[in-house]
Amino acid sequence: MTVSYAVRVDEDIRDRASEVARHYGLDLASATRAFWTQMANTGCIPLSFSYEEPNEASLEAIRETEEIFANGGGRRFKSVDALVSALEA
Repeated sequence: MTVSYAVRVDEDIRDRASEVARHYGLDLASATRAFWTQMANTGCIPLSFSYEEPNEASLEAIRETEEIFANGGGRRFKSVDALVSALEA
């Protein structure tokens, strides 16, 4: 037995998701069926809810920034305008 299921979703998200599905040769209905089939077959939701871990270059930049502030370096600004003015100077 086959059933129909309506989903409410933002139009922009639908359009962007449709582009991704088309890239793989699917329409949204086929991609949705594949998603549900994967859930049924694996017993889990085939999504990652974790945040991406920063790469090594980003981690190094974070460490450098923390070190600068720990040693009393760096400048603080009270507003974005003050920061932009300092950058333009």
